Parts: sequence; structure tokens; C-alpha cells
Amino acid sequence: MFKVIIQGLIFVVDSNDPERINDASEELQNMLEEDQLRDVVLLVFANKQDLPNAMSVSDITNKLGLRKLQLNTPWFVQATCATQGSGLLEGLDWLADQLSKR
Repeated sequence: MFKVIIQGLIFVVDSNDPERINDASEELQNMLEEDQLRDVVLLVFANKQDLPNAMSVSDITNKLGLRKLQLNTPWFVQATCATQGSGLLEGLDWLADQLSKR
């Protein structure tokens, strides 16, 4: 028998799809209510920031309701463009730094 310990969660949001951000918010909230995920460090990748109509990091933060969730652990929203690789290392560095403090 073994125990699963999850310390960090990376949640990817399509910044160019405002119609599905509410679904993403609901899914994230459902995930964070799971016992195994209650105390995880949360990194949100706001992907597709290279597109002209992409929602800003601030908009995504608000639409996901991150401030209202009152999480007991750190969270961060990182602007990314996966096709260009921008923002990925910065986000992963933040996550690694947070996990090393535990």
C-alpha cells in the first residue's frame, strides 16, 4: 500500500477562450476541494498570450476567482505561450521555489 502526496498543481487555461473560462473556474474549484489537493501550491499557466484577444493575467485571476478561494497555500498566474516557450520556465521556477520552502 502507498500514499499519494501531491504538493503542486499546474492548471492550464486557454487565455483566448473567454466562453470556457467559467467551466475552467468550476473545474479548478472542484479539484481544489479534493482532500489530496487542498494544500497544494497552485500554478496557473495563462496560455496563448501571444494571441491578440487573449485575456490578461488579471482577468484570468478574477474569472477563476482565485482571490475569493482563500487558499491556504501560495498561488501564481503566469502568462505563457507554449508554442514559443515563453513564460514556462518562469512559472516552473516559481513552483520549484515554493515547493523548496515546504
